[in-house]
Amino acid sequence: MDHSIATELTGFQPLSLDELNGKAAMLERLDNKYIVPADRLRPALNAFSDFFDVLEIDGIRAFTYATRYYDDDGLRSYYDHHQGRRKRCKVRVRDYIDSGLSYLEVKLKSKRQITVKKRLKLREPGAGLDLSGEAFIDTCHREIYDSPFDRPLVPVIGMRYRRITLVAKEGGERMTIDTELSFDAGGVSRRVRPDISIVETKSARGNGIADAILRGLHVHPTKRCSKYCVGMAATGQVARHNRFLPALRRLQLLDGRALSPA
Repeated sequence: MDHSIATELTGFQPLSLDELNGKAAMLERLDNKYIVPADRLRPALNAFSDFFDVLEIDGIRAFTYATRYYDDDGLRSYYDHHQGRRKRCKVRVRDYIDSGLSYLEVKLKSKRQITVKKRLKLREPGAGLDLSGEAFIDTCHREIYDSPFDRPLVPVIGMRYRRITLVAKEGGERMTIDTELSFDAGGVSRRVRPDISIVETKSARGNGIADAILRGLHVHPTKRCSKYCVGMAATGQVARHNRFLPALRRLQLLDGRALSPA
């Protein structure tokens, strides 16, 4: 993490994991994503500290995440997102490196276009999909779309990053700040500059306190900023990535080293 950004967290009151879990889980929410350089993030953090607490565990406020995304041979999850389909599903296994925990996570879009995230705790980090995991994915898909999940999945990309989690002092709003992003797929590795962060706000209506603060600083959302899709494009795993060009440009990944033709 950019050390100058880390020092800005001293203005936040700590929040324990138990306290975080005691608040609204925000598993159904509207999200906005922002790509923010460090010099724009610092004043935002100063403003956030009046309204948000920071997750702290054993004195740590920035946590390492390792995530593997799964897709089928035709990359339907990627192309459903690229084409803007209303009905889409992403599957990932996320290892929380600092705590040694691992979860299978399924993200879907409801009929109201609200992101719904379902999680299943796994036995240990590094575990792949087994029959119970496949059954969980199918159950989640049936609950939202009333149809089975009917395609086999394989791991297609891995990524790592450092995450700060901020939780509103009042209400269920929260936000994450991801830095030091790296993507690895098909033998290709890409890295995002450590002074560039992806900030994701999560609120019931998609227009919370954090969004208002960022707008006041003339920082606006970047549409189609899925880390999965950006990573697949940046590592050259996909034939089309037009919709993700703004995000790739702001992340400074649009230098052509690994990108396939748009």
